[in-house]
Amino acid sequence: MNPLHQELKVFIIEAMNLEDITPSDIGDDMPLFADDGLGLDSIDALELVLGLKKKYGISIEASDEASRQHLRSIETLAALVTAKQQNRQT
Repeated sequence: MNPLHQELKVFIIEAMNLEDITPSDIGDDMPLFADDGLGLDSIDALELVLGLKKKYGISIEASDEASRQHLRSIETLAALVTAKQQNRQT
């Protein structure tokens, strides 16, 4: 398992207080905000955006369409975190 994916899964579980969910319950491509996925809502999105800023220094607008695509799944979040970290190193 990709270490960043694992880290993001744990981060989401802790930030959203998902007591009955384990990292292995969250698929890398599972929708985070759909009823057939993790089922997070708009308030969770705001908390997630604030948590990403605090933990990774990533500033995104939760209401922006491009940002929504970044928040779609663990895979898309990992791509965002990786891109932002690479931008800081250059």
